[in-house]
Amino acid sequence: MTAPEPAPREPLRIGNASGFYGDRADALTEMLTGGPLDVLTGDYLAELTMLILGRDRLKDPARGYARTFLRQLETGLGLARDRGVTLVTNAGGLNPAALADAVRELSERVGVPARVAHVEGDDLLAARDWGEGVLTANAYLGGAGISACLRAGADVVVTGRVADASLVSGCAAAHFGWADDDWDRLAGAVVAGHVLECGTQATGGNYAFFVRDGIDVRHPGFPLAELAEDGSAVLTKHPGTGGAVTVGTVTAQLLYETAGPRYPGPDVTARLDSVRLVQAGTDRVRIEGVRGEPRPESLKVGLTRLGGYRNEVTFVLTGLDVPAKADLVREQMETALSRPGTRRPAQVDWSLARTDRADAAVEEEASALLRLVVRDPEESAVGRAVSGPAIELALASYPGFHVTAPPARGAPYGVFEAAYTDAESVPHVAVLPDGTRLDVSFPAAPRRQPPASPDDGGQSGPPDDASQPAPAPAPAPAPAPSPSTQEPPSEAPPPGAPATRRAPLGLVAGARSGDKGGSANIGVWAYGADPDLYAWLRETLTTDRLRVLLPEVRELSVTRHEFRNLAALNFVIDGILGEGVASQHRFDPQAKALGEWLRARHLDIPEVFLP
Repeated sequence: MTAPEPAPREPLRIGNASGFYGDRADALTEMLTGGPLDVLTGDYLAELTMLILGRDRLKDPARGYARTFLRQLETGLGLARDRGVTLVTNAGGLNPAALADAVRELSERVGVPARVAHVEGDDLLAARDWGEGVLTANAYLGGAGISACLRAGADVVVTGRVADASLVSGCAAAHFGWADDDWDRLAGAVVAGHVLECGTQATGGNYAFFVRDGIDVRHPGFPLAELAEDGSAVLTKHPGTGGAVTVGTVTAQLLYETAGPRYPGPDVTARLDSVRLVQAGTDRVRIEGVRGEPRPESLKVGLTRLGGYRNEVTFVLTGLDVPAKADLVREQMETALSRPGTRRPAQVDWSLARTDRADAAVEEEASALLRLVVRDPEESAVGRAVSGPAIELALASYPGFHVTAPPARGAPYGVFEAAYTDAESVPHVAVLPDGTRLDVSFPAAPRRQPPASPDDGGQSGPPDDASQPAPAPAPAPAPAPSPSTQEPPSEAPPPGAPATRRAPLGLVAGARSGDKGGSANIGVWAYGADPDLYAWLRETLTTDRLRVLLPEVRELSVTRHEFRNLAALNFVIDGILGEGVASQHRFDPQAKALGEWLRARHLDIPEVFLP
């Protein structure tokens, strides 16, 4: 007699209470008291965060973790234990063992018993010579350590640098007993984790259509996923909380900080072009159909180092003759920076933002901003040596001279870069609640032939610009009218084409942009996932058109990927952020508003699509 199939496990109800170091402090309490949960995660780490924690560790070797998590546990630990909710967080940063010890001390102090475990092995700083000045070197671990800690009965699991989505996939693998080669299920958990990892960005925060869709985002609730045993999930939020969960808000977060159809991670490679989203009720979006492939055989290693010192002076140019005023002060400053006996900074960049308008009724609206940014390995070359000469021009330059801030010293800036190392060479250790050290280091990547990948069928493919230029730093623009004020010329429609109207792209398309090292991505999707609108968007928004609309990227490598299931395109722009967010290479150093700039640009749009 054949044994009956075991009953499927109940869905895992997993929430998130932090999208970055500095996120809403009371979110952990809100999530624990707002409704039922099995697991609550917290994502505290980003490229810039690792640099901040690295500098903390230089001052005190006992530090290097996100101390805000401890403050949240003052009340949150008791709430979690009362409700039977397990806490899993990467707040351990560079020192997960120290944070785990601090959680145990807090547990004793507040009288709430808790079994605390942690995961280590990601810190590879001493493993090899990573180059001069490297401050942190951390591999992006997967979820195996988290799974081992949970199977051992941990109430709180602290990790260092794991892949953001592994906070979810590790919990799911432990709950459902998945194997390393359950690729489709793991991929479903990774996609759910990617949606959860940035907190309220999945519930209406930073959402392009918050006005058009009437979403109240004054205080959006944090998201949660009801993750099923087959890897599918329903994204939702606690009842009565602000914001909204719609196909649009989930699409926006799915496209955030991604590249092509394959989303490689330390647990699995998820096929983003297989994802299907279905509105399954108010504030409920089902994620289904996710396909997975074996994980890569290498792990990403995030490296941070101090890049040198920078300083900035912003000159305010008001009223008439803005280009001439800019030319004058630039010539005066260039002379001062190059005078005999003075060491010119290694890097000098100028940019002019034409924020002025004619016949303005408010002085600020009559003003443009001329920005001087200097960088050098030595602080002395960018401190008073730059701001001093700028202030000396106060009575001897253009009419209306003033600057936005007083003279300042040079400030250190950081650099992020990614390296890769053989996954089998990276230690991955789960330190269980009883102190047992369990080695869960990566075996060789599974060799079983993966299931057939989704038929691309136009969902993804090679870049539509086959002859990409090599990545290069953006040229420093001369102080002339900003190209962002110059709209692309209208194009006469062919005979019989639908009537068009000149209008902002953002009336019909959403966008979400973000940073990955020195690169940025812009995910663009058709409003309402309208297939006809997507067909127009796919035909119209080529890489060449993007370069026209966003002149800052015209000399950079741009790659376009297509996601038919999401009615979306994704553009990856290499080099636009220089050496990463901490280097503050451009006005918007993390490219968070790059997508909104694109949406504000005007195109000839078929009237049938316009609201």
